[in-house]
Order: sequence, then structure tokens, then C-alpha cells
Amino acid sequence: MRNVIFYVSALLCLFVSKAFAQQTFEDRIKIISDKISVITKEEKEALKLEVDAVNKQVQEGQLTIDQADQKKLEYAETRAANIERRTAAAQEELKKLVQEKVDGKITEKDSTRRYRISIGSNGIKVTDKVKDTIRGENRTTSQLVFAFGLNHYMTDGAIAHSDYRVWGSHFYELGLTLNTRILAHSNLLHAKYGLSMQWNTVRPTDNRYFAEQGDQTNLVNSSINLGDSRFRTVNLVVPVHLEFDFSGKETDGDKTYFRTHQGWRVGIGGFVGGNVKAKRILEYENEENNEVKNKTVGDFNVNDFVYGLSAYVGYESISLYCKYDLNPVFEDNATDERNISFGLRFDFN
Repeated sequence: MRNVIFYVSALLCLFVSKAFAQQTFEDRIKIISDKISVITKEEKEALKLEVDAVNKQVQEGQLTIDQADQKKLEYAETRAANIERRTAAAQEELKKLVQEKVDGKITEKDSTRRYRISIGSNGIKVTDKVKDTIRGENRTTSQLVFAFGLNHYMTDGAIAHSDYRVWGSHFYELGLTLNTRILAHSNLLHAKYGLSMQWNTVRPTDNRYFAEQGDQTNLVNSSINLGDSRFRTVNLVVPVHLEFDFSGKETDGDKTYFRTHQGWRVGIGGFVGGNVKAKRILEYENEENNEVKNKTVGDFNVNDFVYGLSAYVGYESISLYCKYDLNPVFEDNATDERNISFGLRFDFN
């Protein structure tokens, strides 16, 4: 009986360890992103309850509107600080995981590998049953995506006479995508989908910075000379593209192989997600000529919900990339400003 218990326990431990060992890069990314999403949702829901309570106090005459606005600002700053503090470990874990992927320390799970487990008089024996495969035959592959370039706000649909520096405003995107060949006997059409983090930054011109004024977020003139003024939004999105891959196919006798990212590619699609952070960064010299960097994380009336269009065209792993937010950056501003980005995109197999 003891031997049976031992063998069953050993089998359970073996299966658990195999499950952890076979976790893919995508699995680990999803676990981390889920942590960040849960924390952000919890804090935003708590902030909503606090704001509702303040509004009720105003209705009952316990607070003036100015006092209520001050309380709302304090609550928003506290919740934003909570999000940054609580997600710091997850963000650090994400950076470490991506670095391990770039350094080649993470290998993808071999979906064709099988294990034979047998119990005999000599104990538990584990042997591999490996099925011969040819690279490129899998209908679904995965890619690490990295993109960067210029970022801008379109004001009422126009970029001309902008309030932002062209070369000083930029964006970054880091994500993971799955690429599924749609047709069984053609390499042309692919569905590309995944999860990405987007960092969008603009630098206002003429010594100005963004400030909340009630339910509006406007550019205001600074009373001190700013060395730098930046405004950044961070979004977690799900991108989906229809990709036309002109890599073609290869044949070896009666065998046909499909490989991706071997030729020209065109992707058309969009993204949907949510805002996880808004930050204002001001740099200046104080009266003692010391350099000061002031970082403010807050709500800034930024839209919680994000959606837009995106497209890319390129050769092999590198592409020209463009994305455009269909919803305004700020929720209640009188003037609509929408984020637009141009740059380079890399899809690493």
C-alpha cells in the first residue's frame, strides 16, 4: 500500500512539474497581464465609490464644490499611487521575462512531444516519445512584437499647427502575438492576435504642460521655465490583424511546407483595450539652480476605454507601422485630441 501511495504521489508531482516546465512565454505573459488588469480594476472601482460618496456629500450640503474637487483629486492621486505600487512587482516580472526571451533563455514548448510513464518493480520510468516534425508546418506560431517611433495628437482631425513637438514625441509597444494560417492550402491569409502594452508620449510646445481644470484637461502656460514637459499614457490592448503573407510555400517531393515572415507582409486591423496609467513629467531648475524632475500620476480625465485602427507593411521581420486611436485621449474635453503613431515594427519569431 505504501508503494502505491508513493507512486501516486510521485506521479502527481511529476505532472505538476511538467505543467510548470511546459508553460509557454504566452502563458506567463497572460498571467502577469491578468495581475495588472485585476489590480487596476480594483483601484478604479474603489475610486468610483469614493467619488460617489463625495458627490453625495455635495448634494447634502456637507461639502462645497471646491472642497469636493480637492477631495476627488486627492483620492485619484492615492489610487494612482496604489496602482503604481501594486503593479511594480508585476511590471518588473514582465521586464525580466521579456529580457529572458530576448536573451534566448526561454524556449517554446514542443507541442509534438509526448511522455510515456510506466510503473514497474524498479520504480517510475519516464521516456519521451518524439514525433518527427518539420519547422513551418504548424498552423499557429507566436511572435514577440516590438515597435517604436513618432507619436502625436491629432486635434479635431488635423496635425498642422500642432501644440506638440514632432521629434520629441514618441511611442513604444511591446507585446506577444499568435499568428494562425487561415487557409489549409495557402499561405496568403493569416489571423494575427495577441496582447500588447503601448506607451504614448507627447511633448507640448511653448513652455506648457497639461493640467486638470474640473472635468477638462488643458494645456496651460508654466510660470517657470521648463526644461522638459511630457505627458504619457500607458494602454494595455488586444491587437487583431488580418495579415497577407507573401512568403509563398516550399515543396519537397510530395510534401508542402508553409513558412511565415520569409517575404513581404501586409497587416490591416485594429486594437481594443484600456488605459492603465497617465503620467505628467516636468523638468526644471529651482531657485537654488538644482535640477528638479516632477512626476505626477493621476486620472487626468483620460479615457479608460481605448480602441483604434492599425496597419503595417514590411519585409520578413521588419515593417512600417501606423496606429490611430478612434476615441479621444481625454474624456470630456471640448476639443477632441486623438493619438496617432508612425514607426517601425519588429515581429520576432
